[in-house]
Amino acid sequence: MFGRLTPRRPRLNLPSSRRGRLRAAALGTALATVLVPALSACGGESASASGNATLKWTSSYFPTHWDPVVGGSGAQFRELALVYASLTRTDESGKAVPDLAKSWEYNAKGDRITFHLRPGLKFSDGEPVDAAAVKAAIERAKNQKNSALFGDLTSIKSVTAQGLDAIIQLSQVDYQIPQLLGERVLQITSPKAAKFPEKLDQNPVGAGPFVVTQIVPGTKAVLKKNPDYWDAENIHIDNVELTSAPDASTVVSGLQTGVYNFADIRPSQADAAKKAGLDVFVQPGFNASNISLNINKAPFDDDKVVDAVRHAINRQEFVDKLTFGYGEVTDQPFPKGYVAYDPESADAYAYDPAQSKKLLTEAGYKSGEIKLNLVIPAEDPQAEIVQSQLAKVGITVTIKIDKNWSTPFFAKDLTFSLYGTTGRDSAVQTLTAHFGPNGPLNLSSPYEPAGFEAAVAKVRQTPLDSPDYTKVLQAATRAGLRSKALVFTYSQPNLIAKSKSISGLPKNPAHIDWTGVTIGGS
Repeated sequence: MFGRLTPRRPRLNLPSSRRGRLRAAALGTALATVLVPALSACGGESASASGNATLKWTSSYFPTHWDPVVGGSGAQFRELALVYASLTRTDESGKAVPDLAKSWEYNAKGDRITFHLRPGLKFSDGEPVDAAAVKAAIERAKNQKNSALFGDLTSIKSVTAQGLDAIIQLSQVDYQIPQLLGERVLQITSPKAAKFPEKLDQNPVGAGPFVVTQIVPGTKAVLKKNPDYWDAENIHIDNVELTSAPDASTVVSGLQTGVYNFADIRPSQADAAKKAGLDVFVQPGFNASNISLNINKAPFDDDKVVDAVRHAINRQEFVDKLTFGYGEVTDQPFPKGYVAYDPESADAYAYDPAQSKKLLTEAGYKSGEIKLNLVIPAEDPQAEIVQSQLAKVGITVTIKIDKNWSTPFFAKDLTFSLYGTTGRDSAVQTLTAHFGPNGPLNLSSPYEPAGFEAAVAKVRQTPLDSPDYTKVLQAATRAGLRSKALVFTYSQPNLIAKSKSISGLPKNPAHIDWTGVTIGGS
Protein backbone atom coordinates (compact mmCIF):
# COMPACT_ATOMS: atom_id res chain seq x y z
CA MET A 1 0.00 0.00 0.00
CA PHE A 2 1.88 2.70 -1.34
CA GLY A 3 1.39 6.35 -0.88
CA ARG A 4 1.80 9.55 -2.71
CA LEU A 5 4.93 11.57 -2.96
CA THR A 6 6.04 14.10 -0.39
CA PRO A 7 8.65 16.75 -1.16
CA ARG A 8 11.89 15.41 0.27
CA ARG A 9 12.94 16.89 3.58
CA PRO A 10 16.43 17.20 4.98
CA ARG A 11 15.83 14.13 7.13
CA LEU A 12 17.78 10.94 6.82
CA ASN A 13 15.34 8.37 8.06
CA LEU A 14 12.01 9.14 6.52
CA PRO A 15 11.69 8.22 2.87
CA SER A 16 9.01 10.59 1.73
CA SER A 17 6.02 10.07 -0.44
CA ARG A 18 5.40 12.62 -3.10
CA ARG A 19 1.87 13.40 -2.12
CA GLY A 20 2.45 14.30 1.46
CA ARG A 21 2.35 17.90 2.62
CA LEU A 22 4.90 20.48 3.73
CA ARG A 23 5.54 20.99 7.41
CA ALA A 24 3.71 23.56 9.52
CA ALA A 25 4.31 27.26 9.11
CA ALA A 26 6.44 29.37 11.42
CA LEU A 27 3.44 30.23 13.58
CA GLY A 28 2.79 26.55 14.20
CA THR A 29 6.43 26.07 15.17
CA ALA A 30 6.21 28.91 17.63
CA LEU A 31 3.07 27.45 19.15
CA ALA A 32 4.83 24.09 19.48
CA THR A 33 7.54 25.78 21.54
CA VAL A 34 4.91 27.29 23.81
CA LEU A 35 3.15 23.96 24.24
CA VAL A 36 6.17 21.91 25.29
CA PRO A 37 6.23 23.12 28.90
CA ALA A 38 2.52 22.37 29.18
CA LEU A 39 3.09 18.85 27.94
CA SER A 40 6.00 18.45 30.34
CA ALA A 41 3.62 19.13 33.16
CA CYS A 42 1.96 15.83 32.35
CA GLY A 43 4.96 14.15 33.95
CA GLY A 44 6.88 11.06 32.97
CA GLU A 45 4.10 8.51 33.53
CA SER A 46 2.01 7.25 30.63
CA ALA A 47 -1.20 7.19 32.66
CA SER A 48 -2.67 10.14 34.49
CA ALA A 49 -3.48 10.17 38.18
CA SER A 50 -7.00 9.07 37.36
CA GLY A 51 -5.66 6.00 35.62
CA ASN A 52 -6.41 7.12 32.06
CA ALA A 53 -3.86 5.80 29.58
CA THR A 54 -2.46 8.66 27.48
CA LEU A 55 -0.48 8.27 24.28
CA LYS A 56 1.88 11.23 23.81
CA TRP A 57 3.00 10.96 20.20
CA THR A 58 5.29 13.48 18.55
CA SER A 59 5.10 12.99 14.81
CA SER A 60 7.26 14.05 11.90
CA TYR A 61 4.12 13.84 9.79
CA PHE A 62 1.75 15.96 11.85
CA PRO A 63 -1.24 16.54 9.56
CA THR A 64 -1.49 19.84 7.77
CA HIS A 65 -4.82 18.54 6.44
CA TRP A 66 -7.33 16.50 8.43
CA ASP A 67 -9.54 15.89 5.41
CA PRO A 68 -8.34 12.46 4.20
CA VAL A 69 -9.31 13.26 0.62
CA VAL A 70 -6.71 16.03 0.68
CA GLY A 71 -4.01 14.72 2.99
CA GLY A 72 -4.55 11.03 3.63
CA SER A 73 -2.58 9.41 0.85
CA GLY A 74 0.92 10.24 2.06
CA ALA A 75 2.55 9.25 5.33
CA GLN A 76 0.05 11.40 7.24
CA PHE A 77 -2.58 8.70 6.80
CA ARG A 78 -1.11 7.01 9.91
CA GLU A 79 -2.09 9.99 12.05
CA LEU A 80 -5.45 10.43 10.32
CA ALA A 81 -6.19 6.78 11.14
CA LEU A 82 -6.58 7.85 14.76
CA VAL A 83 -9.83 9.53 13.67
CA TYR A 84 -10.97 7.66 10.57
CA ALA A 85 -11.76 4.03 9.81
CA SER A 86 -11.95 2.45 6.36
CA LEU A 87 -13.79 -0.34 4.61
CA THR A 88 -10.80 -2.65 5.07
CA ARG A 89 -7.41 -2.60 6.71
CA THR A 90 -4.33 -4.78 6.38
CA ASP A 91 -2.99 -7.42 8.74
CA GLU A 92 0.65 -8.26 9.44
CA SER A 93 0.91 -10.19 6.17
CA GLY A 94 -0.40 -7.22 4.19
CA LYS A 95 -3.71 -8.97 3.49
CA ALA A 96 -6.98 -7.01 3.46
CA VAL A 97 -9.18 -7.83 6.46
CA PRO A 98 -12.53 -6.37 7.66
CA ASP A 99 -12.80 -2.92 9.18
CA LEU A 100 -16.03 -0.94 8.72
CA ALA A 101 -17.04 -3.61 6.23
CA LYS A 102 -17.55 -6.97 7.89
CA SER A 103 -17.32 -8.85 4.55
CA TRP A 104 -17.40 -8.46 0.78
CA GLU A 105 -17.78 -10.49 -2.37
CA TYR A 106 -17.32 -10.14 -6.13
CA ASN A 107 -19.74 -11.11 -8.84
CA ALA A 108 -18.77 -13.98 -11.15
CA LYS A 109 -17.25 -11.69 -13.77
CA GLY A 110 -15.11 -9.74 -11.28
CA ASP A 111 -16.32 -6.28 -12.32
CA ARG A 112 -18.59 -5.66 -9.31
CA ILE A 113 -17.87 -5.91 -5.60
CA THR A 114 -20.32 -5.55 -2.73
CA PHE A 115 -19.14 -4.47 0.72
CA HIS A 116 -21.39 -5.38 3.66
CA LEU A 117 -21.03 -2.82 6.46
CA ARG A 118 -21.27 -3.62 10.16
CA PRO A 119 -24.70 -2.71 11.59
CA GLY A 120 -25.31 0.01 14.16
CA LEU A 121 -22.17 2.09 13.58
CA LYS A 122 -22.11 5.87 13.63
CA PHE A 123 -19.71 8.73 13.07
CA SER A 124 -18.61 10.92 15.94
CA ASP A 125 -21.26 13.50 14.93
CA GLY A 126 -23.99 10.87 15.29
CA GLU A 127 -24.53 10.28 11.57
CA PRO A 128 -24.93 6.61 10.54
CA VAL A 129 -22.07 4.67 8.96
CA ASP A 130 -23.92 3.17 6.01
CA ALA A 131 -23.55 2.53 2.31
CA ALA A 132 -24.65 6.10 1.53
CA ALA A 133 -21.63 7.34 3.50
CA VAL A 134 -19.33 5.04 1.52
CA LYS A 135 -20.85 6.24 -1.76
CA ALA A 136 -20.37 9.88 -0.72
CA ALA A 137 -16.78 9.25 0.36
CA ILE A 138 -15.82 7.56 -2.92
CA GLU A 139 -17.52 10.16 -5.08
CA ARG A 140 -15.89 13.00 -3.16
CA ALA A 141 -12.47 11.36 -3.46
CA LYS A 142 -12.99 11.04 -7.20
CA ASN A 143 -14.43 14.51 -7.82
CA GLN A 144 -13.26 17.02 -5.24
CA LYS A 145 -10.99 19.53 -6.96
CA ASN A 146 -8.12 19.21 -4.47
CA SER A 147 -8.41 15.43 -4.00
CA ALA A 148 -5.14 13.56 -3.70
CA LEU A 149 -6.94 10.25 -4.22
CA PHE A 150 -8.71 10.51 -7.57
CA GLY A 151 -5.89 8.77 -9.45
CA ASP A 152 -6.20 5.70 -7.21
CA LEU A 153 -9.88 5.15 -7.96
CA THR A 154 -9.89 4.86 -11.74
CA SER A 155 -11.30 1.30 -11.66
CA ILE A 156 -14.46 2.49 -9.88
CA LYS A 157 -17.25 3.34 -12.30
CA SER A 158 -20.14 3.91 -9.88
CA VAL A 159 -21.41 3.15 -6.38
CA THR A 160 -24.92 2.12 -5.41
CA ALA A 161 -26.03 2.37 -1.79
CA GLN A 162 -28.55 -0.15 -0.47
CA GLY A 163 -28.79 0.21 3.28
CA LEU A 164 -25.59 -1.36 4.64
CA ASP A 165 -24.51 -2.73 1.25
CA ALA A 166 -22.18 -0.59 -0.89
CA ILE A 167 -22.23 -2.01 -4.41
CA ILE A 168 -19.24 -0.84 -6.45
CA GLN A 169 -19.43 -1.24 -10.21
CA LEU A 170 -15.99 -1.36 -11.79
CA SER A 171 -14.84 -0.12 -15.18
CA GLN A 172 -12.71 -3.25 -15.53
CA VAL A 173 -12.20 -6.56 -13.80
CA ASP A 174 -10.18 -5.65 -10.71
CA TYR A 175 -9.63 -8.01 -7.78
CA GLN A 176 -7.37 -5.46 -6.08
CA ILE A 177 -10.23 -3.37 -4.69
CA PRO A 178 -10.24 -4.83 -1.11
CA GLN A 179 -6.51 -4.10 -0.91
CA LEU A 180 -6.98 -0.63 -2.37
CA LEU A 181 -9.89 0.65 -0.28
CA GLY A 182 -8.12 0.29 3.02
CA GLU A 183 -6.78 2.74 5.52
CA ARG A 184 -4.60 4.61 3.11
CA VAL A 185 -6.83 5.38 0.15
CA LEU A 186 -10.36 5.57 1.57
CA GLN A 187 -10.72 6.80 5.13
CA ILE A 188 -14.47 7.35 5.49
CA THR A 189 -15.79 10.73 6.68
CA SER A 190 -19.22 11.75 7.86
CA PRO A 191 -21.19 12.87 4.77
CA LYS A 192 -22.76 15.66 6.83
CA ALA A 193 -19.36 17.05 7.83
CA ALA A 194 -17.91 16.49 4.35
CA LYS A 195 -20.45 18.88 2.85
CA PHE A 196 -18.11 21.59 4.11
CA PRO A 197 -14.61 20.30 3.18
CA GLU A 198 -12.80 23.42 4.39
CA LYS A 199 -14.30 23.02 7.86
CA LEU A 200 -13.70 19.26 7.87
CA ASP A 201 -10.06 19.92 7.05
CA GLN A 202 -9.50 21.26 10.56
CA ASN A 203 -12.42 19.59 12.36
CA PRO A 204 -12.29 15.89 11.41
CA VAL A 205 -15.36 13.70 11.81
CA GLY A 206 -14.83 9.98 11.34
CA ALA A 207 -15.70 6.59 12.80
CA GLY A 208 -12.22 5.61 13.94
CA PRO A 209 -10.86 4.65 17.37
CA PHE A 210 -10.51 8.26 18.61
CA VAL A 211 -12.37 11.58 18.44
CA VAL A 212 -10.63 14.95 18.17
CA THR A 213 -11.44 17.36 21.00
CA GLN A 214 -8.92 20.10 20.18
CA ILE A 215 -6.66 21.05 17.28
CA VAL A 216 -3.99 23.74 17.21
CA PRO A 217 -3.31 23.81 13.43
CA GLY A 218 0.08 22.43 12.51
CA THR A 219 1.08 21.92 16.12
CA LYS A 220 -1.11 19.83 18.40
CA ALA A 221 -4.20 17.65 18.44
CA VAL A 222 -5.93 16.24 21.52
CA LEU A 223 -8.10 13.16 21.12
CA LYS A 224 -10.16 10.87 23.33
CA LYS A 225 -11.25 7.27 22.87
CA ASN A 226 -14.32 6.81 20.70
CA PRO A 227 -16.77 4.58 22.62
CA ASP A 228 -18.74 3.99 19.41
CA TYR A 229 -15.79 2.60 17.44
CA TRP A 230 -16.69 -0.88 16.21
CA ASP A 231 -13.69 -2.47 17.98
CA ALA A 232 -13.61 -0.14 21.00
CA GLU A 233 -13.22 -3.05 23.43
CA ASN A 234 -9.75 -3.69 21.99
CA ILE A 235 -8.65 -0.05 22.19
CA HIS A 236 -7.01 0.39 25.60
CA ILE A 237 -5.76 3.97 25.13
CA ASP A 238 -8.02 6.63 26.62
CA ASN A 239 -6.40 9.85 25.39
CA VAL A 240 -3.96 10.92 22.69
CA GLU A 241 -1.79 14.03 22.60
CA LEU A 242 -0.39 14.32 19.08
CA THR A 243 2.22 17.02 18.50
CA SER A 244 4.36 18.13 15.62
CA ALA A 245 7.92 16.86 16.05
CA PRO A 246 10.32 19.42 17.53
CA ASP A 247 13.97 19.76 16.62
CA ALA A 248 15.31 16.25 16.17
CA SER A 249 18.00 16.75 18.79
CA THR A 250 15.38 17.06 21.55
CA VAL A 251 13.18 14.07 20.71
CA VAL A 252 15.12 11.45 22.68
CA SER A 253 15.43 13.69 25.73
CA GLY A 254 11.71 14.43 25.48
CA LEU A 255 11.01 10.71 25.55
CA GLN A 256 13.29 10.25 28.55
CA THR A 257 11.58 12.99 30.56
CA GLY A 258 8.04 11.93 29.65
CA VAL A 259 7.16 14.88 27.45
CA TYR A 260 6.42 12.16 24.87
CA ASN A 261 6.12 8.40 25.08
CA PHE A 262 6.01 7.66 21.34
CA ALA A 263 8.00 9.36 18.56
CA ASP A 264 9.17 9.04 14.99
CA ILE A 265 12.97 9.02 14.93
CA ARG A 266 15.80 9.06 12.44
CA PRO A 267 18.15 6.09 12.02
CA SER A 268 20.90 8.31 13.45
CA GLN A 269 18.91 8.55 16.71
CA ALA A 270 18.19 4.86 17.17
CA ASP A 271 21.32 4.01 19.16
CA ALA A 272 20.82 6.97 21.49
CA ALA A 273 17.20 5.92 22.04
CA LYS A 274 18.24 2.37 22.90
CA LYS A 275 20.93 3.60 25.30
CA ALA A 276 18.30 5.78 26.96
CA GLY A 277 16.33 2.64 27.80
CA LEU A 278 13.66 3.17 25.15
CA ASP A 279 12.16 0.59 22.84
CA VAL A 280 12.97 1.14 19.16
CA PHE A 281 10.16 -0.21 17.05
CA VAL A 282 11.16 -1.11 13.49
CA GLN A 283 7.99 -0.78 11.47
CA PRO A 284 8.09 -2.78 8.23
CA GLY A 285 7.01 -0.97 5.12
CA PHE A 286 7.38 -0.42 1.42
CA ASN A 287 9.64 2.63 1.51
CA ALA A 288 11.84 3.09 -1.53
CA SER A 289 13.99 6.04 -2.58
CA ASN A 290 14.51 6.75 -6.24
CA ILE A 291 16.15 8.84 -8.91
CA SER A 292 13.63 9.99 -11.48
CA LEU A 293 14.59 10.68 -15.10
CA ASN A 294 12.48 12.50 -17.67
CA ILE A 295 13.04 10.63 -20.92
CA ASN A 296 11.02 13.27 -22.75
CA LYS A 297 13.94 15.65 -22.31
CA ALA A 298 17.60 15.53 -23.36
CA PRO A 299 19.92 13.93 -22.43
CA PHE A 300 17.63 11.16 -21.12
CA ASP A 301 15.91 10.77 -24.47
CA ASP A 302 19.01 8.71 -25.33
CA ASP A 303 18.80 5.15 -23.95
CA LYS A 304 22.57 4.95 -23.57
CA VAL A 305 22.58 7.94 -21.23
CA VAL A 306 19.82 6.35 -19.17
CA ASP A 307 21.81 3.13 -18.89
CA ALA A 308 24.92 5.11 -18.03
CA VAL A 309 23.12 6.62 -15.03
CA ARG A 310 21.86 3.18 -14.00
CA HIS A 311 25.39 1.79 -13.92
CA ALA A 312 26.79 4.90 -12.18
CA ILE A 313 24.70 4.41 -9.04
CA ASN A 314 26.34 2.72 -6.06
CA ARG A 315 23.32 1.79 -3.96
CA GLN A 316 25.39 0.52 -1.05
CA GLU A 317 26.78 4.01 -0.46
CA PHE A 318 23.24 5.30 0.21
CA VAL A 319 22.67 2.53 2.73
CA ASP A 320 26.00 3.01 4.47
CA LYS A 321 25.77 6.79 4.77
CA LEU A 322 22.06 7.36 5.32
CA THR A 323 20.46 4.43 7.14
CA PHE A 324 22.81 3.58 10.04
CA GLY A 325 22.33 -0.12 9.46
CA TYR A 326 18.55 -0.03 9.16
CA GLY A 327 18.27 0.08 5.36
CA GLU A 328 19.09 -2.06 2.38
CA VAL A 329 19.82 -1.55 -1.28
CA THR A 330 16.89 -1.89 -3.63
CA ASP A 331 16.30 -1.87 -7.34
CA GLN A 332 12.50 -2.02 -7.22
CA PRO A 333 9.65 -0.49 -5.21
CA PHE A 334 9.01 -3.60 -3.10
CA PRO A 335 11.08 -5.12 -0.28
CA LYS A 336 12.63 -8.55 -0.67
CA GLY A 337 10.25 -11.26 0.44
CA TYR A 338 7.12 -9.27 -0.43
CA VAL A 339 4.73 -10.98 -2.85
CA ALA A 340 5.31 -8.38 -5.60
CA TYR A 341 9.12 -8.43 -5.38
CA ASP A 342 10.55 -9.93 -8.58
CA PRO A 343 13.73 -11.97 -7.97
CA GLU A 344 14.38 -12.19 -11.71
CA SER A 345 14.85 -8.40 -11.88
CA ALA A 346 17.36 -8.19 -9.04
CA ASP A 347 20.73 -6.61 -9.86
CA ALA A 348 19.78 -5.93 -13.47
CA TYR A 349 22.07 -2.88 -13.60
CA ALA A 350 25.06 -3.47 -11.36
CA TYR A 351 27.31 -0.64 -10.22
CA ASP A 352 29.87 -0.32 -13.02
CA PRO A 353 31.33 3.19 -13.52
CA ALA A 354 33.59 1.97 -16.33
CA GLN A 355 30.58 0.74 -18.29
CA SER A 356 28.82 4.01 -17.52
CA LYS A 357 31.66 6.05 -19.02
CA LYS A 358 31.72 3.77 -22.06
CA LEU A 359 28.02 4.29 -22.69
CA LEU A 360 28.34 8.06 -22.40
CA THR A 361 31.16 8.02 -24.94
CA GLU A 362 29.07 5.90 -27.30
CA ALA A 363 26.24 8.42 -26.89
CA GLY A 364 28.62 11.15 -28.07
CA TYR A 365 29.22 12.91 -24.78
CA LYS A 366 32.62 13.93 -23.47
CA SER A 367 33.29 14.11 -19.74
CA GLY A 368 31.62 17.19 -18.27
CA GLU A 369 29.38 17.90 -21.26
CA ILE A 370 26.21 16.73 -19.54
CA LYS A 371 25.13 19.29 -16.97
CA LEU A 372 22.03 18.69 -14.86
CA ASN A 373 20.15 20.67 -12.24
CA LEU A 374 18.90 18.66 -9.28
CA VAL A 375 16.06 20.55 -7.59
CA ILE A 376 15.29 19.73 -3.94
CA PRO A 377 13.23 21.59 -1.30
CA ALA A 378 15.96 21.66 1.34
CA GLU A 379 19.47 20.39 1.99
CA ASP A 380 19.58 16.63 1.58
CA PRO A 381 22.67 14.40 1.86
CA GLN A 382 21.08 12.00 -0.62
CA ALA A 383 21.41 14.69 -3.30
CA GLU A 384 25.09 15.07 -2.48
CA ILE A 385 25.64 11.33 -2.93
CA VAL A 386 23.97 11.44 -6.35
CA GLN A 387 26.04 14.47 -7.29
CA SER A 388 29.27 12.73 -6.26
CA GLN A 389 28.48 9.43 -7.98
CA LEU A 390 27.54 11.03 -11.29
CA ALA A 391 30.60 13.28 -11.16
CA LYS A 392 32.76 10.15 -11.16
CA VAL A 393 31.44 9.22 -14.62
CA GLY A 394 31.59 12.73 -16.05
CA ILE A 395 28.09 14.08 -15.41
CA THR A 396 27.96 17.45 -13.63
CA VAL A 397 25.07 17.95 -11.21
CA THR A 398 24.22 21.32 -9.70
CA ILE A 399 22.02 21.11 -6.61
CA LYS A 400 19.37 23.82 -6.39
CA ILE A 401 17.10 24.34 -3.40
CA ASP A 402 13.54 25.39 -4.21
CA LYS A 403 10.90 25.29 -1.48
CA ASN A 404 8.24 24.99 -4.20
CA TRP A 405 9.82 21.79 -5.52
CA SER A 406 6.58 19.82 -5.52
CA THR A 407 4.87 22.16 -7.96
CA PRO A 408 7.29 21.74 -10.88
CA PHE A 409 7.41 18.01 -10.24
CA PHE A 410 3.69 17.64 -10.73
CA ALA A 411 3.99 19.85 -13.79
CA LYS A 412 6.39 17.21 -15.17
CA ASP A 413 8.84 19.87 -16.31
CA LEU A 414 11.92 18.67 -14.45
CA THR A 415 14.62 16.71 -16.25
CA PHE A 416 15.95 14.93 -13.20
CA SER A 417 14.79 14.59 -9.60
CA LEU A 418 14.79 12.58 -6.37
CA TYR A 419 11.84 11.25 -4.49
CA GLY A 420 10.76 8.48 -2.19
CA THR A 421 7.55 6.54 -1.68
CA THR A 422 5.93 4.79 1.24
CA GLY A 423 3.86 2.53 -0.98
CA ARG A 424 0.27 1.39 -1.20
CA ASP A 425 -1.67 -1.56 0.16
CA SER A 426 -2.42 -2.63 -3.40
CA ALA A 427 0.71 -3.72 -5.26
CA VAL A 428 -0.97 -2.84 -8.55
CA GLN A 429 -1.50 0.73 -7.41
CA THR A 430 2.17 0.94 -6.54
CA LEU A 431 3.11 -0.28 -9.98
CA THR A 432 0.80 2.04 -11.87
CA ALA A 433 1.84 5.02 -9.73
CA HIS A 434 5.47 4.44 -10.70
CA PHE A 435 5.24 3.13 -14.23
CA GLY A 436 1.79 3.91 -15.62
CA PRO A 437 1.26 6.62 -18.27
CA ASN A 438 -0.59 8.82 -15.77
CA GLY A 439 1.32 7.68 -12.71
CA PRO A 440 1.95 10.50 -10.22
CA LEU A 441 5.45 9.12 -9.62
CA ASN A 442 6.25 8.89 -13.33
CA LEU A 443 8.15 12.02 -14.31
CA SER A 444 8.17 10.82 -17.92
CA SER A 445 4.40 10.76 -18.44
CA PRO A 446 2.80 9.65 -20.71
CA TYR A 447 5.61 7.15 -21.27
CA GLU A 448 5.21 3.61 -19.99
CA PRO A 449 7.38 0.55 -20.69
CA ALA A 450 6.24 -1.82 -23.43
CA GLY A 451 4.02 -4.62 -22.17
CA PHE A 452 3.30 -2.96 -18.84
CA GLU A 453 -0.36 -2.18 -19.45
CA ALA A 454 -1.16 -5.76 -20.45
CA ALA A 455 0.79 -7.19 -17.51
CA VAL A 456 -1.09 -4.99 -15.03
CA ALA A 457 -4.44 -5.85 -16.59
CA LYS A 458 -3.65 -9.52 -16.09
CA VAL A 459 -2.93 -8.92 -12.39
CA ARG A 460 -6.24 -7.10 -11.93
CA GLN A 461 -8.01 -10.06 -13.55
CA THR A 462 -6.36 -12.56 -11.19
CA PRO A 463 -8.06 -13.19 -7.82
CA LEU A 464 -5.75 -12.69 -4.85
CA ASP A 465 -6.22 -16.29 -3.75
CA SER A 466 -5.40 -17.71 -7.19
CA PRO A 467 -2.37 -20.06 -7.25
CA ASP A 468 -1.09 -17.98 -10.20
CA TYR A 469 -1.35 -14.62 -8.44
CA THR A 470 2.27 -14.37 -7.28
CA LYS A 471 3.65 -15.33 -10.68
CA VAL A 472 1.36 -12.90 -12.51
CA LEU A 473 2.11 -10.07 -10.09
CA GLN A 474 5.88 -10.51 -10.30
CA ALA A 475 5.63 -10.53 -14.09
CA ALA A 476 3.95 -7.12 -13.88
CA THR A 477 6.74 -5.85 -11.63
CA ARG A 478 9.25 -7.14 -14.17
CA ALA A 479 7.44 -5.30 -16.97
CA GLY A 480 7.40 -2.09 -14.97
CA LEU A 481 11.10 -2.29 -14.16
CA ARG A 482 11.85 -2.08 -17.86
CA SER A 483 10.99 1.59 -17.45
CA LYS A 484 13.77 3.97 -18.39
CA ALA A 485 12.36 6.65 -16.10
CA LEU A 486 13.33 5.31 -12.67
CA VAL A 487 16.45 4.22 -10.84
CA PHE A 488 15.73 2.82 -7.37
CA THR A 489 18.46 3.26 -4.79
CA TYR A 490 17.72 2.18 -1.21
CA SER A 491 14.96 1.48 1.29
CA GLN A 492 14.60 1.61 5.03
CA PRO A 493 11.83 0.93 7.53
CA ASN A 494 10.10 3.55 9.62
CA LEU A 495 11.64 3.81 13.07
CA ILE A 496 9.73 4.68 16.21
CA ALA A 497 11.06 5.07 19.73
CA LYS A 498 8.64 4.47 22.56
CA SER A 499 8.53 4.24 26.31
CA LYS A 500 8.68 0.70 27.67
CA SER A 501 5.32 1.42 29.29
CA ILE A 502 3.75 1.07 25.84
CA SER A 503 3.26 -2.54 24.80
CA GLY A 504 4.36 -3.90 21.45
CA LEU A 505 2.52 -2.84 18.30
CA PRO A 506 1.24 -5.10 15.52
CA LYS A 507 3.78 -5.13 12.69
CA ASN A 508 1.33 -4.23 9.94
CA PRO A 509 3.36 -2.99 6.95
CA ALA A 510 3.49 0.83 6.90
CA HIS A 511 0.48 1.12 9.26
CA ILE A 512 0.31 1.93 12.94
CA ASP A 513 -2.41 -0.22 14.52
CA TRP A 514 -3.48 0.54 18.11
CA THR A 515 -5.58 -2.60 18.49
CA GLY A 516 -4.65 -4.34 21.75
CA VAL A 517 -1.89 -1.85 22.62
CA THR A 518 -1.69 -0.97 26.31
CA ILE A 519 0.07 1.81 28.24
CA GLY A 520 1.36 1.26 31.74
CA GLY A 521 -1.21 -0.58 33.79
CA SER A 522 -4.04 0.08 31.36
